[in-house]
Amino acid sequence: MTQASIDVIAIGNAIVDVMAPASDDDIARLGLAKGGMTLVDTDRARELYDAMGPAREISGGSAANTLAGLAALGAKCAFIGQVAQDQLGEVFAHDIRAGGIAFATPARADEPPTARCLIFVTPDGQRTMNTFLGASQFLPAIAVDEAAIASASVLYLEGYLWDPEEPRLAMRRAIAAARGAGRKVAFTLSDAFVIARHGDDFRALIAAGDIDILFANEHELAALTGLDDFHEGIAALAPKVPTLVVTRSEAGAHAVSGGEHAQVPAEPVARVIDTTGAGDLFAAGFLFGHVRGMALETCLRLGAICAAEVISHYGARPEADLKALVTGI
Repeated sequence: MTQASIDVIAIGNAIVDVMAPASDDDIARLGLAKGGMTLVDTDRARELYDAMGPAREISGGSAANTLAGLAALGAKCAFIGQVAQDQLGEVFAHDIRAGGIAFATPARADEPPTARCLIFVTPDGQRTMNTFLGASQFLPAIAVDEAAIASASVLYLEGYLWDPEEPRLAMRRAIAAARGAGRKVAFTLSDAFVIARHGDDFRALIAAGDIDILFANEHELAALTGLDDFHEGIAALAPKVPTLVVTRSEAGAHAVSGGEHAQVPAEPVARVIDTTGAGDLFAAGFLFGHVRGMALETCLRLGAICAAEVISHYGARPEADLKALVTGI
């Protein structure tokens, strides 16, 4: 196997986040599921956008956020995702490249427009996401750069993008390319609703040995295993995947790899402003440690530090110097 020239290549939704503060009354009035992620169509996206107060537009998407964290830490990264030939598509492409991430997927000329996620942030830091997938759900298999995947240490896949059929086929092609090149595949389950729809697919990927690193939170762990008890869920799933990483918000995180079990507490945060991107940046820290050959507990600590940084401000991309934050780890 040749030396990898890319640390992590990811496939995910190419989304522009539109974020605005909201009250609990706003959440109830608009009929939103507080703290959750709901897929919306064009009409609902327009309705919610019109109901938002002053907002910030920030390039996002779960896997792209993870790469932004990795690049900020010093990793070499590449992204595969679909935008449209429109203003938000240009915003996304500019932002991700400005972050030092290679992005070469051609923009799509046809409708629908570039994806956007409308995020309502309540005073307790909870984010309520309403996602219009737009062009991102039309990522074709032909857009998968097999040579780039073969040159990356880790292929990182976003569970959210498993829902639409076309990108699901693209990700299956990417998994085959990674496995053929002897590279590792990391997968984030993303949300319990995705597991409700595609849990059988995920369990089949795990059973086939196609996932080397699996990221989940405690709710996703329960949804995938059918076990409400956290420790029972870990015990049931860990033997089936080489590395299992499970986050528990303020209760910290656990990982099991090759029979080794590590756990770390959550990093202290003076004030939780916005939990958007916490899991994405945790994955960034963990994967950075992993590709650098660090110990399992160290990888968890890096993830916790990156997650703590991103929840201390609005937005799902790091604002502080992550390299400085992890110095000495």
